Amino acid sequence: MRYLSTRGGVEPVDFADAVMMGLGTDGGLLVPERIPSLSADTLKDWSRLNFQQLAVEVLVPFVGDSIPRADLVGLVERSYATFLHPEVTPIADHAGRQWLELFHGPTAAFKDVALQLLGNLFEYLLARDNGVLRIIGATSGDTGSAAIYGVRGKAGIEIFILHPKGRVSPIQERQMTTVLDANVHNIAVQGTFDDAQRIVKTLFNDLPFKQQYRLGAVNSINLARILAQTIYYFYAWGRISGGNPERRVSFSVPTGNFGDVFAGWLTKRMGLPIDRLIIATNRNDILSRFVATGVYQAGEVFHTLSPAMDIQLASNFERYLYYLLDEDPAAVRALLAEMEQTGQLRVDGERQRRVAEDFDARAVSDAETLDEMRRVYAASGYLLCPHTAVGARAAADNAEALVLATAHPAKFGTAVVEAIGIEPAPPRSLQGLLERETRCAELPAEAEAVRGFMRQKLDAAAKV
Repeated sequence: MRYLSTRGGVEPVDFADAVMMGLGTDGGLLVPERIPSLSADTLKDWSRLNFQQLAVEVLVPFVGDSIPRADLVGLVERSYATFLHPEVTPIADHAGRQWLELFHGPTAAFKDVALQLLGNLFEYLLARDNGVLRIIGATSGDTGSAAIYGVRGKAGIEIFILHPKGRVSPIQERQMTTVLDANVHNIAVQGTFDDAQRIVKTLFNDLPFKQQYRLGAVNSINLARILAQTIYYFYAWGRISGGNPERRVSFSVPTGNFGDVFAGWLTKRMGLPIDRLIIATNRNDILSRFVATGVYQAGEVFHTLSPAMDIQLASNFERYLYYLLDEDPAAVRALLAEMEQTGQLRVDGERQRRVAEDFDARAVSDAETLDEMRRVYAASGYLLCPHTAVGARAAADNAEALVLATAHPAKFGTAVVEAIGIEPAPPRSLQGLLERETRCAELPAEAEAVRGFMRQKLDAAAKV
């Protein structure tokens, strides 16, 4: 399997090079040259596998010969040995609905499913090729800690994570800033997540800087993140359907950066029997507005009870746009140029119809979020994090939809207390965080400030 850029300016690369490249050198996002097509017999066979076995089978067509199968098996086993539940991503039944629990990893959020694997992939490829990697990423909450825990202490890697100051939960902030390994650098930027994401893309597009310091990505702009997230869609379908190809499953996906729901869309393109994919957003509703109108237009970023979704410019939207435009890089570039010039892009009526076929979408207010948390708890005693509650409320008219439970409720204790008056008990991975020593730099939301900080740290490390 080779990988191309959504903007058409990158020569095809293999899986290993795609992982290390992160963002395409032309500013685009990498996508597979072709999407594998799975037969009903393959899906039935996969439904009998445990999570780790399934992960290997899902990844093999994308990895190709970049990594020997035996090595891939070892990477997968190490990555998911860190999870507290034997099923890795189990399905729970509460309040008349099924929930896909994605929060049993070391940072209690769905990002662990991808980032534990990505950290091990980085370490494997760097050791094989005697290389170094300097990771830079922006987080609206969970990506940062999951990325840090995935690469902390790993040889040949330095990681710089930007988060919007005061706009992540206290637990999320401490998960990042209490990691004191020498290769971990936290930066609180004085702005929004969109500001932090813009800085990251600016630095990746500074090709001399990127090449000099060997920059890589852990945000969902890295295709390996998306591929790893497809695994739990296959796993959930297998557990619900028993391998029956006639059994279609709907998923409600809380999303801000479009990565998790794009992973679901990719599985559907591969042949997974998905009925509806529900895009669940909060007040930052650019994605739900796009599904309804065909217009993609950023607005003000609002601070909500579900801060990991406080995003207006979804970085993975470009991947979906590429397929919506029939894999035409010139058309992608034209619409992105329109966005740059006018602040919005618009697709035609035929493509808007295709969007509506691909997705349902709903924006959920903070009041509705709290109400959903109360309702589910009253009905079953099951606690939701606010992001999961957004997913549940967005699927209110689809009782059969499986809701992705994206984070442990203890990561958002303030919202849980506001909803039901009870402080959620933290899992083992979150205990004692607020008492630990922290380390974090605070910088203005300017690319030059972050670039200078990185140069200082990396040049100093090179002299040691």
